[in-house]
Amino acid sequence: MLLTLNKIEEYMLPCMWKKTFNVECMGCGMQRSIALILKGDFVAAFYMYPAIYTLIAMFTFLLFHLKFHFKNGHKIILGLFILNISIIVISFLIKTF
Repeated sequence: MLLTLNKIEEYMLPCMWKKTFNVECMGCGMQRSIALILKGDFVAAFYMYPAIYTLIAMFTFLLFHLKFHFKNGHKIILGLFILNISIIVISFLIKTF
């Protein structure tokens, strides 16, 4: 049986934090955001999880840095990490309050 993009939501993992405490965690929405990107709905993916594109950029740069050993790659990765944490925390606070 092939996994189609239309049925991908059926195979997503539930958020145990949300199930237990009835409050969204800082990662809630990431799976759905990736599914929306795979479907081609890029704007909805951003609204679902605002840090998705900066996370993709960070991990892509990390893979290139591990392969090519850029001179100041560690500083760029640190900057992207701080940017991602900031976006995740701010969007969590906006959703929560």
